[in-house]
Formats: sequence, C-alpha cells, structure tokens
Amino acid sequence: MRMLHTMLRVGNLDRSIKFYTEILGMKVLRKQDYPDGKFTLAFVGYGDERENTVLELTHNWDTESYDLGNAFGHIALEVDDAYKACDAVKAAGGKVVREAGPMKHGNTVIAFIEDPDGYKIEFIQKGTQF
Repeated sequence: MRMLHTMLRVGNLDRSIKFYTEILGMKVLRKQDYPDGKFTLAFVGYGDERENTVLELTHNWDTESYDLGNAFGHIALEVDDAYKACDAVKAAGGKVVREAGPMKHGNTVIAFIEDPDGYKIEFIQKGTQF
C-alpha cells in the first residue's frame, strides 16, 4: 500500500491552482470537469502520481467557501530552508501565519503558511526533524 493523495475542497479553483503552482512550485498533473456532477478535480504535486503523493483539489461549482472544522490539521512539506521559504511565500503574496523557527520543546525548525481557503501548510526544515 501507499498513500495516493489528500483531497481539499476549494472555493475558487483557479485561485487555488495559482497558489499551489506559483507559490509552492507544484505542477498541475491533471484536471477534469464533471458536468453531470457539477464539479472539477485538479491534481497538483511535485512529481508523477505513480511515484508521489499529490493533492486533489475538488471544486464544487456551486460552493464558494467551506467551514474548515477543527479535525483537519495541516499538510506538511519538507523545505531546504524554512526561513527562506517563508520569505518567498511573502514575496509572492502568500500568507505566513507562523514564522520559521524551532518548535516549542524541540529543535525541529518549522513554519506555517495558509492557502487561499485557509488550509494550513507546515514547512519542516530538512535535517532538523530527526
């Protein structure tokens, strides 16, 4: 078994694709409209789905926003330098909600950003988590 993808419901697909591709450097791997169901699925990620876990962005055509609830936590991405990654996100117009630095009670360097729908994305600096 292996993990294939995580699905996020998004209110504006173009805005979300722009965020994940332009700010986080992912690629659109595939996208398909389902007119009978009134939704579109877009899969984004850093590599081919046959070898990498990706994100499925689900856009229901008649829904502009969602309540995030309190069960979902975040998506984690490994970055070479969390400080530089935060600077790049801010320079591209993204939102940093927790600046880079060591986590409480540990040495792992982390930061948190937020996508256009409010989903949290954690940056974990390579080499600091183990």
